[in-house]
Formats: sequence, C-alpha cells, structure tokens
Amino acid sequence: MPASLEDVVGLLNLEQLEVGLYRGSQPEASELPRVFGGQVAAQALMAAQLTVPEERHVHSLHLYFILGGDPSIPIVYDVENVRDGRSFTTRRVAARQHGEIIFYMTASFQVVEDGWDHQDAMPDVPSPDESMPLTDVIGGRGSEAAEFWNREWSSFDMRYIGDNRAEDDPQRQLVPVVQRLWFRADGTLPDSRIVHNAAFTYISDLSLLGASLVPHSTFIGAPDVQAASLDHVIWFHRPIAADQWLLYDQTSPSASGARGLSTARVFTEDGTLVATVAQEGLIRRVTPRT
Repeated sequence: MPASLEDVVGLLNLEQLEVGLYRGSQPEASELPRVFGGQVAAQALMAAQLTVPEERHVHSLHLYFILGGDPSIPIVYDVENVRDGRSFTTRRVAARQHGEIIFYMTASFQVVEDGWDHQDAMPDVPSPDESMPLTDVIGGRGSEAAEFWNREWSSFDMRYIGDNRAEDDPQRQLVPVVQRLWFRADGTLPDSRIVHNAAFTYISDLSLLGASLVPHSTFIGAPDVQAASLDHVIWFHRPIAADQWLLYDQTSPSASGARGLSTARVFTEDGTLVATVAQEGLIRRVTPRT
C-alpha cells in the first residue's frame, strides 16, 4: 500500500485516456496479494467526479467487488453517463483488468439544496488522544502483524476505542456488535472536495467488515478466516474533511451464510454526522493451513 499520504493522493491522480475513460496506477510497493478494495473504490469515485460539474456533489455510492484486482498492472475505469438531470446526476463506472470487469460502481450527485435537517447524536466516546493507536492493538497479535500494518496502512492515523466482545458488556444486550475507532489521513490533503471524498472512500473499506467477526472471537487476517469485500455503500450527508478526525461507529446486525453485514455512522469530533456506510463481505470459516 502507499507509504505516505502523498502516495495516496498520487493514486487519485488518474490519467485520462479518452472522454470518460481513465487509468489508475498502483502503489509501487505492496505485499497484498490483490488490490485493496478501498483503492479501487476511491479511484472509481475520482473518475466519476471528473465527469460531473463541480457544483454537483456525490451523495451516494453503491459498489460491487466482482474479482480481486491484480496489483501488478494499472486499472482502467470506464465512466458511463447514465443521466444528467436538473438536480441529480448519475454515473456508472466499470473497472477493468485483463479484459474483465473487476468492479462496478453507481454514483449519484446532487446540486446543493436547502431542506429539513436532523441527525443522530454522536455516542459518548474517548477522544482520539485518549484512544490507543490501532498499530498497538495489532501488535498484540505479534510484532510481525504490527510491522505489516505499518508498512501497508501508515498513510492513515487510526485510534482504537474498543468493542463489546466481552460477554458481560451491557451493550451486548442491545446489539450484537459495537466497534469504534477514530481515523484521519496522516497529513494534510489538497483543498479539494473531490479528493477528500475519494480519500474517505479509500479508508472506509478498512476495518468495517471486521466488526462482523467481533462476536465470534476472531478477526480479519486470522488463519481460520477467508475474508473479502462483496459490496459497499456510502451515503454522504454533509461535507467531509478526511484529514480531520472522524469517528467510525460500527455495528453488525447480522452474519450468516459465510457473509457478514456491517454498518457504520461517521461523525466529526464536534458531533456532526457526515456519512453512513454499509458493507457485506465474505467471512468464510476455513481450516488453517499447517
């Protein structure tokens, strides 16, 4: 994965091949066997945003991960102009490698309008400074796991608040899963709304599916778990600054059929609800290899 935030921004700088056709680069060094889903989603959103007037802002994304991406070659993004209405614009993006579609995204954009306004209240949680760096939590699984995490994900600062996996946690009487963390880009992003939207989309794919494994005392990356993103949805409620602290308030209403469903609310430090995210993914139980 990108070694720095500057490298993440570089991944979002797509090459235009033709009208509505873009090419996205890959990180120069990564140990991942397939392309990180958040990278494909972020690049696809950038491609779509580049075909939409600046005054129209993305309000929802619906993503389907079809095939694992090959990290050794670029990805081509083909943007279909579905509709340009008076208030809304719709785009569909197909990501291709080796002549096959590996990913689809449908995105909707809207002009800024006034309207009724309400939101959930942010839960009472420790501040980022009071929360544990996620790399320290990962380090509890061993130094190699922590070193791998730092090599792959150091472009974002993530602080773990906690979860309700303890059987005597009173929250388990209300919902099967609560998992919370703070995150932000580790540095300053360009003053561009489309870059902040894409950077947020990039990191939204990290950690969310893991919430569905909290009740089962295992985790993404464990030898008995085969995991992969299947689909992913983001609703953007209000403007997002991805280089400022954001609370990822995650839960998982269901796991069945080797699939886990996770949802999350995203709040700023001052309690503004800026996005809602949902993801279903593969969480297949496997026999660890010896």
